[in-house]
Amino acid sequence: MPKHLHIILIICLFSLLASSQDKNIFCNQLQALHNTVKKHHYQPKTINDSLSSHVYDLFLKSLDEDKRLFTKEDLKTFELDRYELDNYIEHNICFFIEKYTTTLSQRIETSKAILNDLRDETFDYSGKDTLRFKPESTFRYLKNEAAMKTYWSKRTRYNILYTLVENDSVLKHIKGDFKAREAELKPKLIQKEICQLEELQNRLGSVDNFVKEAFLNAYLHYQDPNSSFFNPTEKEMFENSLSNDQYSFGIITAKNDNGDIIIAHITPGSAAFNHGDFEVNDIIKSMRSDTEILETYCVSNQDVLAFTSNQNHHTMTFKIKKQNGTVKDIELTKTVTKIEENTVSGYIIESKSKMGYINITSFYSDFESPNGLGLANDVAKELYKLQKENIEGLILDLRFNGGGSMKEAIDLSGMFINRGPLSILKYSNGETTTIKDLNRGALFSKPIVVLVNNYSASASEFFAAAMQDYNRAIIVGATTHGKASAQVILPLAQDESLGYSKLTVEKFYRVTGKSHQSQGVIPDIILPSVYDDFKTQEQFEAFALQNDSIDGIRKFPKLKTLPINELKKRSQNRITNDIYFKAIQELNQLIIDNYFQIDTEYLLTLDNVYREMTSYRNQWKTINQPIEAHESNFMVKNSAFTKEVVSYNEDQKLINEALLKDIKQDIYIEEAQAILQDLLNLNPLN
Repeated sequence: MPKHLHIILIICLFSLLASSQDKNIFCNQLQALHNTVKKHHYQPKTINDSLSSHVYDLFLKSLDEDKRLFTKEDLKTFELDRYELDNYIEHNICFFIEKYTTTLSQRIETSKAILNDLRDETFDYSGKDTLRFKPESTFRYLKNEAAMKTYWSKRTRYNILYTLVENDSVLKHIKGDFKAREAELKPKLIQKEICQLEELQNRLGSVDNFVKEAFLNAYLHYQDPNSSFFNPTEKEMFENSLSNDQYSFGIITAKNDNGDIIIAHITPGSAAFNHGDFEVNDIIKSMRSDTEILETYCVSNQDVLAFTSNQNHHTMTFKIKKQNGTVKDIELTKTVTKIEENTVSGYIIESKSKMGYINITSFYSDFESPNGLGLANDVAKELYKLQKENIEGLILDLRFNGGGSMKEAIDLSGMFINRGPLSILKYSNGETTTIKDLNRGALFSKPIVVLVNNYSASASEFFAAAMQDYNRAIIVGATTHGKASAQVILPLAQDESLGYSKLTVEKFYRVTGKSHQSQGVIPDIILPSVYDDFKTQEQFEAFALQNDSIDGIRKFPKLKTLPINELKKRSQNRITNDIYFKAIQELNQLIIDNYFQIDTEYLLTLDNVYREMTSYRNQWKTINQPIEAHESNFMVKNSAFTKEVVSYNEDQKLINEALLKDIKQDIYIEEAQAILQDLLNLNPLN
């Protein structure tokens, strides 16, 4: 059928259904989103077949990322839409979404039925079947329902063997009581899979809501990876993630694709943040209060939130599984964290010289305050305390800093330069404006080292780039994420009934006119990172904005060129044969081989699963041992002011001791300190 006739038929059908479609909020959302993107996005994409095809792929991936639900037969039906979505968007045709909702619901029910049938099936662990492990990019959709049954059977058997080995590292013990352990574990893991599917059914309230919002996000993610759709709850959660004013543990949880409850965000200045033993992507295995315990088998994230929010659960013990496989019990007590309070702390590192150290985890701000005081104000207060201690230099740690408020990044940059332009903003219409430091004078004029890594992004990159362009600091670490765009949250209607779009509306450039978009800020001195070649930076995101440049500012009051080459040479001499950085490189390769580039297969037996697991675990333990045992030669302590404050609170005192220990054991802080000492010895006159 000619394409134009196909569209005419669709429009005719649409007119018959107009009365019901007018009531369909999805139609209104899609049209409002389309109009908002055309009007406000930095670089809106043309509505054509190319958009249709790419949105189609993004949409299907978001519905079934691991390709374990839809079959190849389903894809034949879906493929009819590959080059029609642009027409649906243009003509506000939205009933096409129903077949995806219906099919996904059916496949979830089919998978649940298959898993329920597995309860009564006697599993074969003799090696009759083969396990195949390949990178996610090579996953293929299952052929039919028979293939689905094979998939779920293999997956369940592997999970059982994996969990048995995880719970008991002695193979003889597992084999000696295998039948009983397997019988006990099997129904739990099957139920865990079923619960994960049920959570998908209930995500955002229903499969229907989930599918519709997945399409809205696919449309936005085709514009760029940082634009997204928010329902009112998601908007509130996003804004809260940039603010601290709650009585909580400071942990925001999420459920990953394996059904595990993970730590998705740690609020700066909170109990979890100050404790130091919690990290993003840690898995929560259980939570225990004085009166209750919650195992995270088959528990929704909403149940976890309700448990942690219970006002009677003041102190809890979290059983945490770290990313290296170790399991820890960590006791944590809720605290009240407010944005106007200090959520960064300054420390003194002392060896040949006395230096300050400040870790900045995000560029948070107080959006409710008329003064908007946030991160920059807190750093200023800590810097004041450190200068009372007569520090000779400063280390600012921006590793894992994903960004936040650009206002805070501007204010922080202005604290370390006397005056001048900081960045150039470019809007969708091509116009530019220069962001300047409006406050003359600097709060700190001594040498600075800024630590960054692969996960330093957005506002942290803004700051690092400004410091680098002004020759104000030595940037040390790994190339940053590569996000040089700014987003705003725009309502799709006058009220919140249609939701919101977080939309990319401008790009920012360095004062030189260059951009770190999809490239990252390249450190002056590069150090090996365990995250090298993970391909998590923006340049590896689909449809990321491209790197370009504009006319820069020819003259700005940058300082004297720093002795980068000499500092780099001295640093390289230290780390070339350093056992700790060598271990970092070996860990990096171990992870890449076992996760990102895995391509292996073996027979499904306990012996084979045990061998694979213990081999990885033993390699990790051996390589990581020197890093865990490392302790720097420098002394680390609090400022006199902080020491006095901490002494009044026993819990805070214990947390502070742990933080001091972490700083002393950190090999990157040690090398940053050595670089800063070299800079002091060379004594450049700026």
